[in-house]
Amino acid sequence: MKLAALFSGGKDSAYAIYLAKKQGHNVKCLVSILPKSEESHLLHHPNLKWTKLQSELMEIPQITLESDSDDTANELDLIKTILIKAKKDYDVEGLVHGGIKSKFQKNKFQSICDELNLKSISPLWDAEPKKYMNDLISSNFDFIITSVSSDGLDDSWLGKTIGKKEIEKLEGLSEKFEFNLNFEGGEAETFVTRCPLFSGKIEIVKGEKNWDGYRGRFEIVDARLNYDA
Repeated sequence: MKLAALFSGGKDSAYAIYLAKKQGHNVKCLVSILPKSEESHLLHHPNLKWTKLQSELMEIPQITLESDSDDTANELDLIKTILIKAKKDYDVEGLVHGGIKSKFQKNKFQSICDELNLKSISPLWDAEPKKYMNDLISSNFDFIITSVSSDGLDDSWLGKTIGKKEIEKLEGLSEKFEFNLNFEGGEAETFVTRCPLFSGKIEIVKGEKNWDGYRGRFEIVDARLNYDA
């Protein structure tokens, strides 16, 4: 099936594409909505402008729109608009997204797909957190943490690349502070720098941490493609 992929640059949307392709689907384009702020209930916010590098490494074209409001209805209208364009330009038959537990998100995406006669595909739905996080590592996904907003996650995690040891530490913290290990509740956001979908690696040349004592963000200031990695 020819699919559009709702893409944020984070681990979930990238891994959903990876699984969809393993299932035999053809991902024809990435669709990305740039939300107005981190207050969005539907969309991933940090570092979205750098998804253009991921698009290049995957050799999958990207369609983007910018939102001027965090209102959910407005964001849904933009998703509908961008999917109409994806149908017109790439003849897509469905949408793949990286939703795991949020019934709110899943139902909203399903509603839009029903309206546009598209199939909604969510290969990560109901994934067990520990297994999923370890599957990411065993599948050779490299990703960094780009935001944190939970007890137990301090500024030392910002910009950190997550591997097996980090997941073990996060597992202990998630049990102690009762946050979702896979960050499904927005406890943290991520950005994929290398994975089997990519023809190379994204190198973070410069980044800046912003920390208010509880919440923080890692802003990618400069990055480059490395096709030899």
